[in-house]
Amino acid sequence: MDPIHQFEIHAIVPINIGGLDLSFTNSSLWMVIAAVLATALLTLSTRGRALVPGRWQSVSEMLYLVVANMVRDNVGSEGRKYFPFIFTLFMFLLIGNVQGMIPGSFTFTSHLIVNFALAAVIFIAVTVIGVVRHGAHFLRLFFPEGAPLWTAVILVPIELVSYLSRPISLSVRLFANMLVGHTLLKVMAGFVLLMGVFGVVPLAVLVGITALEFLVAVLQAYVFTILTCIYLHDAIHLH
Repeated sequence: MDPIHQFEIHAIVPINIGGLDLSFTNSSLWMVIAAVLATALLTLSTRGRALVPGRWQSVSEMLYLVVANMVRDNVGSEGRKYFPFIFTLFMFLLIGNVQGMIPGSFTFTSHLIVNFALAAVIFIAVTVIGVVRHGAHFLRLFFPEGAPLWTAVILVPIELVSYLSRPISLSVRLFANMLVGHTLLKVMAGFVLLMGVFGVVPLAVLVGITALEFLVAVLQAYVFTILTCIYLHDAIHLH
């Protein structure tokens, strides 16, 4: 079975307006599911607001604290106003990555365009925040204060390229990890089926890789979010 077949996008509700394909696809469906699951988890688990939290409330509070500490440690107190967006981003990616491990599901974070769209929104938002907050002084981000003036010829192009490549590196990192991991799982599953009773070894490897992929799914959501916090810190505090 083709291991790349799992990444193909199919239109569920074909929509074509003026030659523009706006179809509701399997990718769109699983993004909606991720958003609904995140909303349901946080809404239903905290509805009671028990003094002694239950299992699901504990999970919600733990996720909240993880992101809250991330924002506080990497952005500072001024990052509190951006917490809702950062927490929403983390939950969307976390559930999107984890639900992609369910057989028959679709991993929308394995598509570069989806990740790049998220990264582009973050890049534009962070740039706007920096410009509004600092004005022309925001350009100091590309030339660290205290550096000798003659080094501007070297530092400015390097810093500029590094800054402009942020949405690319942010999206490619998530895309590559999801794509490679799921492809490897599919290949190993194929070996298990082909080898029949002799597929014990590849089956054991498959179980190990599956556990690792769950860890990667969580870790990549965390990395994407913490890098967003770091970029926001740079925009607020510059160098």
